[in-house]
Amino acid sequence: MPLTPHPSLLTEKKAVFLDRDGTINEEKDYLHRIEDFVFIPGAPEAIRRLNESGFLVIVVTNQSGVARGYFSREDVDRLHEHIQRELAKIGTAIDALYLCPHHPEKGKGEFKVDCDCRKGRPGMLLQAAAEHGIDLAASWMIGDKRADLEAGRAAGCQSLLVRTGYGEEEMAKGAGALAAAVVDDLSAAADYILDNRVRK
Repeated sequence: MPLTPHPSLLTEKKAVFLDRDGTINEEKDYLHRIEDFVFIPGAPEAIRRLNESGFLVIVVTNQSGVARGYFSREDVDRLHEHIQRELAKIGTAIDALYLCPHHPEKGKGEFKVDCDCRKGRPGMLLQAAAEHGIDLAASWMIGDKRADLEAGRAAGCQSLLVRTGYGEEEMAKGAGALAAAVVDDLSAAADYILDNRVRK
């Protein structure tokens, strides 16, 4: 009987890229304190369902508060460690977290950069794909802003706009036209992806 190759040898991995603020957690301007962090209802369970269905779950987040001097990268790291601890309580985790600490106009010092990693450019997604062996054409980007959808499209992913965070406001400005669908929240986005996972 012939041996069946391991699936990882046949295909690259699929990922769901997630914006953070307004998608995973409630939108709060320049969030960096653990005590201000609140998950959007259903978000942790959505992350678990995506992980259990074979998707890498990767956060890609613009954090211009670092560029503006409002908080440090270490503050962001501490918040991300808190998120992982909370997710571990329900047996799941985010597979990788990428952040852009730059801003082309408002940044200070080394952070005043017109970079490729700030969404809507695809730099963070491309870096993640290179580092984790991701098939971008079989992957998804979920966010509440046009920049998220633009980054996903530029990377070759399909994108979903959530109505949480700035989603309703962005939809009113026409951002929904860039998305495969507009959904209520991250839980609904996971439903949509898992219903359409036969897509290559």
